[in-house]
Amino acid sequence: MEADVRWLVLVIRIPAEPSRHRVAVWRELRRIGALSLGQGVWAVPDVPVFADGVARALELTDKSGGLALTLNASGRGPEDSARFQAMFTAARSADWSEFLADCGKFEDEIAKEIRNAKFTLAELEEEEQSLERLRRWHRDLTARDVFGAPEAADAAARLKTCVAVCEDYAERVFAALHEAPDGLG
Repeated sequence: MEADVRWLVLVIRIPAEPSRHRVAVWRELRRIGALSLGQGVWAVPDVPVFADGVARALELTDKSGGLALTLNASGRGPEDSARFQAMFTAARSADWSEFLADCGKFEDEIAKEIRNAKFTLAELEEEEQSLERLRRWHRDLTARDVFGAPEAADAAARLKTCVAVCEDYAERVFAALHEAPDGLG
């Protein structure tokens, strides 16, 4: 993307009580990958991928009796724009690092099941659900990583590894389920 990206800056004030309203808005903004600039101040690149999430956050703010201001920003100069982009990319890098750690946990879990020879359909289904969660998370992170954090390529490769590990485990489960019991065959 160009260095002179336009940004949406959201200034949000929500009544202190009940706290569930603040939490709901905070969760929505975190879910879409908004950059927290300070208490009640958030920013996202002004690109379509963020539009629905911003609209939901503004709607939640309005329903809470709060006040939201949406400002267009670009920075006063190229250094401000570059700083904004660097801050946003650093936040995406943190997201990717968390994703990579969860891929490691997924691989470790399957390795444990193989070591323990736990080849059941129930366990396979659980691992497939975990893989599907990783796939959704990867898709969401990819959509909001508009500047291309350096960890994105590693994350894509790691997801492919997780898919291969799960496929190998599935083959082991099916092989175990179709083995003839001792003495039969």
